[in-house]
Amino acid sequence: MKMNELQGAVEAILFAAGEPLEIERICQAIECEKEPVEQALGGIDEALRSINSGIRLVKMDNMYKLCTRKEYSDKVRAVLEIKKNTPLSGAAFEVLAVIAYNQPVTKAFVEQVRGVDCSGVIGTLIAKGLIEERGRLELPGRPLIYGTTPEFLKCFCVTSLDDLPDLPEHEDLPKSEEINGQLEINLEDGEIIENKMLTGEPVKVAEE
Repeated sequence: MKMNELQGAVEAILFAAGEPLEIERICQAIECEKEPVEQALGGIDEALRSINSGIRLVKMDNMYKLCTRKEYSDKVRAVLEIKKNTPLSGAAFEVLAVIAYNQPVTKAFVEQVRGVDCSGVIGTLIAKGLIEERGRLELPGRPLIYGTTPEFLKCFCVTSLDDLPDLPEHEDLPKSEEINGQLEINLEDGEIIENKMLTGEPVKVAEE
């Protein structure tokens, strides 16, 4: 893969993830060695700065994330406030349902259920205070997990998650016990497969 293609792939992954990613996880996704990925990250940072982009590549320990520049924080907050007061879309209701009935879950799990990228929708639900981060899974990559908030219960007029209506039975939908495990580690080759709906013991949540 040429360097410009590698930079594009890394940038796309960071944008879609919407959360800090360890460099090892990026390498695994692209099937590339660490050194060229580090070079690509450096190229992305340089390119964003050269065009005075409103986006910056931020490094946190061994993790990377695309963030907005702090001088534009007021503008970003204004847009998010407008977004917060808009009605939920059909896609947002779908994502909220997946999280509410299966929480805590990772973003990748929600995307596997829906079959599409859910970064923007999850951001909207967080901005509206309907879901929140619940920590990270104690597994390689430490993916974020999400759950609903007290505001969610208030908005839907229920006192607890037990008061949610039962989901209709559908032969194409996975059973709740089939969603217990969200990550499988293939011990033979070390490959990490996120959010595969498998039976098994619940995964550990890392302490913050």
